[in-house]
Amino acid sequence: MGLFKQRANKRFDYKPRYYKGDGNPYEIKHKFDEFRTTVGTNSGIKNKFNKAMDDHKNNPNESANRRVAIIIGLLILIFLVIIEFDLSIFLS
Repeated sequence: MGLFKQRANKRFDYKPRYYKGDGNPYEIKHKFDEFRTTVGTNSGIKNKFNKAMDDHKNNPNESANRRVAIIIGLLILIFLVIIEFDLSIFLS
């Protein structure tokens, strides 16, 4: 008698209607993963930093590199002003 037996789950063989391709259509993948060298299995902070620096040096868009350097410089300057660092040592 099936009084204490649990029901088995129903199984459906679902295929998306308009999917025509290889692989799993439900796989979540970032759209820029194939262009980055910093994504993947990195072991250790030294490897992460080295890959990030290689990615920064081999970037074909030089204006982006310059923009990042300017933003980092401004953030450092704002931080030094907030902690009231004496900026007169940089000026003669």
